[in-house]
Amino acid sequence: VQLQASGGGLVQAGGSLRLSCIASGSILGLSRMGWYRRAPGKQRELVALSTTGGSTNYADSVKGRFTISLDNAKSTVYLQMNSLKPEDTAVYYCHAQFWPRDYWGQGTQVTVSS
Repeated sequence: VQLQASGGGLVQAGGSLRLSCIASGSILGLSRMGWYRRAPGKQRELVALSTTGGSTNYADSVKGRFTISLDNAKSTVYLQMNSLKPEDTAVYYCHAQFWPRDYWGQGTQVTVSS
């Protein structure tokens, strides 16, 4: 399974970005997809995830600003990020679980300027 993420970039505070991640390869048994991020000097943290059953989970810091959506048929996950803040600056990693294995994308940089 390969995960290809796109959509990162540089944006001013208050702006929006949309991340996309497409899974390809032996894509059977998808159970969840989501996004994690790692800011400079910090540990990787969960941003948002969605199960194929429709359940979602968000980090408290992004609730009300970010929206995750999972297209099961396309094995594609999106992260709509609104009202971006400088503290959202990080490398964002796509994650997918094709039971029972976990897969990671290559990371996409999101930089929010103040």
